[in-house]
Amino acid sequence: MLDFYTRVLGFQVTDDGMIPGERHIYFLSQQPAEHHQLGLVDTREDDGAPNSLAHLAFRVEAMGELRDLIAKITAEDVSFRPVTHGNTWSVYFQDPEQNGIEIFCDTPYHVQQPQGETWDPAMSDADLDAWTRKTFKDAPNFEPRGDYIARRVKASASA
Repeated sequence: MLDFYTRVLGFQVTDDGMIPGERHIYFLSQQPAEHHQLGLVDTREDDGAPNSLAHLAFRVEAMGELRDLIAKITAEDVSFRPVTHGNTWSVYFQDPEQNGIEIFCDTPYHVQQPQGETWDPAMSDADLDAWTRKTFKDAPNFEPRGDYIARRVKASASA
């Protein structure tokens, strides 16, 4: 698990040590200002089914970063599902212990959830944007992401 999260997903170990019960804990982060975004503890004793966690979701800032991660997980022979929710372009896959992972970047749009359509990672950024707009333009509450955020900020300030 530690190898997967550091080598494939680019996390760095920021701290590690022993906790009561003689379990090793690793703190990992991708952000220099964050001590940790994940904590991995060596508690698993078998290769059984995963726990009730649906998935962990990690945002990347740009489609280029998402494409780089797709290349890394493909090189690891990890299968993935590309799904757009209209408001994100995501890829879903499983880590070595079968925990669900979502890596996503925001689209320029807001769409009422839940939504989900398969997208083609081979599309250019411009084609993907046009396809996303066409696919979700008639979905409930479709609007530019900036308008959605501005409305939320305004509602929060008046609450």
